[in-house]
Amino acid sequence: MCKKLFFILLFFNSVLGYCLAGSLAPIEPIKKDDRILILAPHPDDEAIGCAGIIQQALSVGAQVKVVYLTNGDHNQVAFIVYEKRLTLKKGEFIHMGKVRRKEAIKAMKLLGLNEDNLIFLGYPDFGTFTIFSRYWQTKKPFRSLLTRISSVPYKENLSYGAPYVGESILNDLKKVLLEYKPNKIFVSHPADVNVDHKSLYLFLQVALRDLNKEIPNPKTYPYLIHCVGWPIPRHYHPELSLEPPEKFSKSQINWLEFSLTPEQLNKKYRAILCYKSQTESSAFYLLAFARRNELFGDYPEIGLKKHGLENLSEDKGRVSYVLTDNSILIRIEQSKKLNRRFSLMLYLFGYSYKTPFASMLKICIITRHNKFKVFDRRLMIKPSGISLQLDSHVLILKVPLQILENPDFILTSMKAYGRVLPASVIGFRKIDIK
Repeated sequence: MCKKLFFILLFFNSVLGYCLAGSLAPIEPIKKDDRILILAPHPDDEAIGCAGIIQQALSVGAQVKVVYLTNGDHNQVAFIVYEKRLTLKKGEFIHMGKVRRKEAIKAMKLLGLNEDNLIFLGYPDFGTFTIFSRYWQTKKPFRSLLTRISSVPYKENLSYGAPYVGESILNDLKKVLLEYKPNKIFVSHPADVNVDHKSLYLFLQVALRDLNKEIPNPKTYPYLIHCVGWPIPRHYHPELSLEPPEKFSKSQINWLEFSLTPEQLNKKYRAILCYKSQTESSAFYLLAFARRNELFGDYPEIGLKKHGLENLSEDKGRVSYVLTDNSILIRIEQSKKLNRRFSLMLYLFGYSYKTPFASMLKICIITRHNKFKVFDRRLMIKPSGISLQLDSHVLILKVPLQILENPDFILTSMKAYGRVLPASVIGFRKIDIK
């Protein structure tokens, strides 16, 4: 009976997939003169999220480059399953990074790209968000937990020996952008739960603003990979469409889709299988992305003027941003009472055209009930002017723009413990200060 019910549900899922196909707006057609840049946090993300785009671009004669932020050397579970042995030696994890590099070359060759079209940076897997938020203007680089090293260990990579600091990653990315000058960029999503995916999006935002005169307004298309409970069903279902996660249905993200031909879908499936080091443990998950379409979408920018208000409201709460008295006010309203277990982590990364990003403060505010602590990178600070107001249902944080060094825009994200926040604020948003 259970088996029969499973196949009935699978049938209705298939029908639903066909009904929903084409319900999303299509992505802008790729043209021959396009210069496509695919930014992948790890080897396999480019195949999972953009294999169809890569094939389409090559089919019309467009140029394509893929840049890998890391070599994916931190996935110890996949390593154990793939190698069928347990080890904690740092050289073994570097070995895994080399394996994944070879798999990427093989997968991209299947899609039509040569090794010359691929650029590997080799920064620490599972460490790049920590670098973005903490490691700038420091003589002590980030140290990877598993490899236990602090610089790029791969001799074949773009910046062999580069220290694990924010300046290294930003300079590498800007170098690629200046030399290649893409007009369309596909990058990991700011709401992805994987920290490397968030950080690559953030580094790109800074790099593009630094180079806004040399590379004016390339179109960016974030693709989502990691979201809890998505996509469903798991495993390979080429008859289904990939739909946005339910949690983002009211998040203001303007989702776009690219529809794959049967031939493109088949090659995408085979390209994902080239990553044997990952599919031996996670094929049920990775192949769930081999469907009839690929998804892309970003949050719109929040533009704040003096005394301007921006409301982000859902059934899970309301978040408002207000610019007043040279301060930004962040108001969080919940229908249920905010008890003593409620806490909040808020990131505020300011960007100024007048000040190098490396020297800007990287603010993280952690609240616990009616108290808070402020951190800049790795140090706790006590700046004056920040205040917190809390009643039974509302929390208001006031942060003077001067503390953020009077930025032109702010990259912000928040996470709550003890309550669920609207999906509109859990990913990194860009707030333009008018």
